[in-house]
Amino acid sequence: MEAICQDAKDEFFTHYVTPAIRANALYEGAYPVSTALTRPLISEHLVKVAHKFGARAVSHGCTGKGNDQVRMDITIRSLDPGLRIIAPAREWSFGRTEEIEYARKKGIPVPVRVESPYSTDENLWGRSVECGVLEQPDKEPPADAYALTADPRKAPDEPEYLTLGFDKGVPVRLNGKAMAGVKLVQAVASVAGKHGVGRIDHIENRVVGLKSREIYECPAATVILTAHSDLEKYVLTRRERAFKETADREWTNLVYGGLWSEPLRGSLQSLCETLNGPVTGEVRMKLYKGHASVVGRSSDNALYDIAMATYEKEKDIFDHESAVGFIDLWGLEARMASKVRSRKP
Repeated sequence: MEAICQDAKDEFFTHYVTPAIRANALYEGAYPVSTALTRPLISEHLVKVAHKFGARAVSHGCTGKGNDQVRMDITIRSLDPGLRIIAPAREWSFGRTEEIEYARKKGIPVPVRVESPYSTDENLWGRSVECGVLEQPDKEPPADAYALTADPRKAPDEPEYLTLGFDKGVPVRLNGKAMAGVKLVQAVASVAGKHGVGRIDHIENRVVGLKSREIYECPAATVILTAHSDLEKYVLTRRERAFKETADREWTNLVYGGLWSEPLRGSLQSLCETLNGPVTGEVRMKLYKGHASVVGRSSDNALYDIAMATYEKEKDIFDHESAVGFIDLWGLEARMASKVRSRKP
């Protein structure tokens, strides 16, 4: 028997986290798809190892009601339709308690017990937690459900500031210092977690049609996505930004739904990469008691012009008289419709 362990963090950041940042990936506006992003990567390496050893089947531990079975099965079958997929938890219809008891009988150490049966997944981009008392949506998550973030009430009483530098939509600097992707994410996660940033309590629509209550800890993702989205608003046109929001949402839905191999995902990813061409600059973030707020931004590509935006008369170059004609034409059709439709029969 042979065990193969692979460190794929750099690959994960480059090929999965980077496009997620450029797509401002937040499923249903809340979840940074941290777990979903890893499944196609794991599946790809699983198939590679199967080919290396000439295996005719692969196995995973996904249940029959979760999203991960969809993500892994689709990716595996896309890469090699001939591989048989074995999913014991799904085939045996194991519940959480049965899984724990089975592991105990087989002498397999697992870091959970029946009294605290959380199912967790952790990677560079975040941590997911479910099962146990978390299945009751009206109950506040207990303290032991969290591992990466401090209780905001116990976080430092003084805010902390950090500055993220982006190049074409990718974070490349932290507080003015160039930093590789993995190290940058880890550094941001450490600082943000200390301030209780990144806790997400989310009612989620699963791929299989169920609603579920999910707890996530995504300190780095929360800070980086907030900063990136703000910088986009600063440098992209209104129409670019509006159209990109649609592309972002669809890219995220495809990834969440396990359709990494869907050609549209690649096309949308290329679009997001192109639109991120001018997204270069710096964003200053304030971390305090569970909140991550943008407090400043700068970019050579900014479409903001203080001489046009200022209300200081001596510095203002905006042509105020042109506003009258603009307003007249902008509201012309609305006025016409109002006039016509207000006529009595």
